[in-house]
Amino acid sequence: MQRGLRRKYLPEFVYGSIDGSVTTFAVVAGAIGASLSPAIILILGLANLFADGFSMAISNYLSTKSQVELHHIKNKFHKILGQEKTPIKTAQATFLSFIGIGLIPLIPFIIAFFVPSVDEYKIILSFILTGISFLLVGSIKGRIVKKHPVRSALETFVIGVVAALIAFVIGYLLRGIA
Repeated sequence: MQRGLRRKYLPEFVYGSIDGSVTTFAVVAGAIGASLSPAIILILGLANLFADGFSMAISNYLSTKSQVELHHIKNKFHKILGQEKTPIKTAQATFLSFIGIGLIPLIPFIIAFFVPSVDEYKIILSFILTGISFLLVGSIKGRIVKKHPVRSALETFVIGVVAALIAFVIGYLLRGIA
């Protein structure tokens, strides 16, 4: 991927990656707090991953399309070619980053179905892998925008941890109704 293209779609990568990881992990954490079975956690996690990823991609597509259309109305005769983001590419960047990074919290649950020895460690592995994904996305963002990568990584990590804690507490408080 060209450097300019990476920078051009950085907001979609960051938005999709962080939201994919945070929302999927929040579903996992909430379901763990509610003491739901691993199969239910996997079903809820995958349903969230694909439905929310699709929703975000379509929303990003429509938002970018509206922005491009508005830009064309305002600057009908002064269009600068090659500077606009295309709606389909913003949607693709959002969807792929959402699915790619958002799948990480579910990987231990998927592996546990095929490798029984992983079963007792799947929750801890999910926490660890998700934490690493938060740190990596934040670090990548920091490097590209020329901010301190460690500070950017920690910022993303804290956001993810807070979201997971909120989901876990809600799941824990509502565990009796499941």
